[in-house]
Amino acid sequence: MPFSLPSLGYAYDALEPHIDARTMEIHHTKHHQAYITNLNNAIAGTELENQSLEDILKGLDMNNMAVRNNGGGHWNHSLFWEILQPNDKGVLSGPLKDAVLAAYGSQESFVEKFNAAAMTRFGSGWAWLCVHTGGAVEICSTPNQDNSIMPGVGCGGTPILGLDVWEHAYYLHYQNRRADYVASFWNLVNWNVVEKKYLAVAG
Repeated sequence: MPFSLPSLGYAYDALEPHIDARTMEIHHTKHHQAYITNLNNAIAGTELENQSLEDILKGLDMNNMAVRNNGGGHWNHSLFWEILQPNDKGVLSGPLKDAVLAAYGSQESFVEKFNAAAMTRFGSGWAWLCVHTGGAVEICSTPNQDNSIMPGVGCGGTPILGLDVWEHAYYLHYQNRRADYVASFWNLVNWNVVEKKYLAVAG
């Protein structure tokens, strides 16, 4: 099988009290694993089988719902685990901070607008900070397991920061209090990783 479950790089309880261990374990070993299993089944025996996940999503037939939903689910969760960190998270700084301030005026305004994208996403989906070639950043949200790498989704650019607002990401601990979950997210953002992803796209 071409795709497999990535390691978190930290223990399931490492993000407490912001995200509880049971949620992390179920989210990683059940939900993410299911996307990978279904993706591998969907591409088996097709020309997609030997492509990278990013190439699959960039050239995606958006009517192929099995690959769209499960390929997106795998890519989105892989990014999510990577930008969460219990320790040594760094701070918003450098060229990424410059881009955020150019787009949103202040870090507080950026957080407010990102939170609004997460809170106003009806049902299940994601909030994103994306970077365009040249370095401009943009906040957007997508439904279900879509992301801006896919053709025609909306905001374009490459996601470098994402927040999962599916209920399975927070319901055991927060129940219907999505706003509390969204607020807690900022205690976990690994700005060192986000900035590396920004520089890789912006140059």
